[in-house]
Amino acid sequence: MGSGRYLDDPLTFTRNPPSSSSPITESSFLAESISRSGSFESGSLRGGDGDCFSDVDFALDKLAGTVQFYERHVFLCYKKPSVWPARIEASEFDRLPRLLSSVISARKSGMKKETLLTICEGHDGSETSNGDVLIFPDMIRYRRLTHFDVDTFVEEVLVKGVEWLPGNPESLSGSYVFVCCHGSRDRRCGVCGPSLVSRFREEIDSCALRGEVSVSPCSHIGGHKYTGDVIIYGLNINQRVTGHWYGCVTLEDVPLLLEQHINKGEIVDRLWRGEMGLPEEDQKKTQEQRLQLNSEKISNREVTQESVNNSICCQSRAVPEPNGSGCQQNGNSSYCLEEIHTEKNTSERVTSVKNASLRIGSSENGSSGGFKVCAVMSMWLETWEREDTYAALAVACAAASVAIAYNCYKQLK
Repeated sequence: MGSGRYLDDPLTFTRNPPSSSSPITESSFLAESISRSGSFESGSLRGGDGDCFSDVDFALDKLAGTVQFYERHVFLCYKKPSVWPARIEASEFDRLPRLLSSVISARKSGMKKETLLTICEGHDGSETSNGDVLIFPDMIRYRRLTHFDVDTFVEEVLVKGVEWLPGNPESLSGSYVFVCCHGSRDRRCGVCGPSLVSRFREEIDSCALRGEVSVSPCSHIGGHKYTGDVIIYGLNINQRVTGHWYGCVTLEDVPLLLEQHINKGEIVDRLWRGEMGLPEEDQKKTQEQRLQLNSEKISNREVTQESVNNSICCQSRAVPEPNGSGCQQNGNSSYCLEEIHTEKNTSERVTSVKNASLRIGSSENGSSGGFKVCAVMSMWLETWEREDTYAALAVACAAASVAIAYNCYKQLK
């Protein structure tokens, strides 16, 4: 069932795994902290199999295609992460998860869907009590499963695909977020997971999403080096239940996942690991297609915006504004339109002056030269701006004053 890379990870598999790292208590792994940039302050944290991962192992370009193919996810609500042993499916003291895991493994050949089993946090008297079972993509909750009921439950629900009536099946709605917090299995999940759960709950409260989005700590889901590991189940824009896995999630990514993935139904590709129901190669192809489509959309938006800006300039040249400036006061458009208007007026003035000069030159020897010169001068004056007129008047007055003074000087002599 699936690739060998995950044989030691999901609870569904019963193959004996290599020895894990030493279990740690809740107080010890909470003492380890991560910075808000997502990097661990303790550089020697190790994976569950004792491997020390370098920064290269956290490269985001390796995320897509790292989710083992499965078609159904079963979550058993059972106690707190702080008391989960490293191998809860094999724990002698945790009979319910051990029995459920062994029966699912024994009956997997009779199931029509590849099934993954994970433990999530359970609290008696709360929405998720001990023994509750959540099933995705069915979006069904069964209440209060006990070790006496495991065989019947697996046979009816997971093998035959019918309802298990003693469990009072309930329909689920909204979005469900699961964060790996299995500290005794992997130290980094024990450090990063609880912080992410707290941040999700804070953002859900601040965005008034309580009742629409549920967040639960869960046991190991595979991929130590992708901490923080997050799975989100819910309806997409096509009203189909999907399960998307995200890796290397930091505290700063939480608002983005709530806004972009849950509110808008858009995938956060730089954190995306894969999706329920997709083989690993298809996960990579799906992301490539999505990235190409997003790139084309961005290019189209840029071309459209450029066309709109050019259209504004051209339209304003053809239809001046009432104030006579011929421009609109909208950021760069104002500068563009004002520049066009100024260039147009200057060009018209220079052309008129040149034409007037040519007419004067060609009419100097004609009988009606004086009339033509006056007419040309009149046209020339019409093209002047008000400032040009004031300057000409000032020069004329100055010349008149000099002439009068000179005339008085001659008479006195």
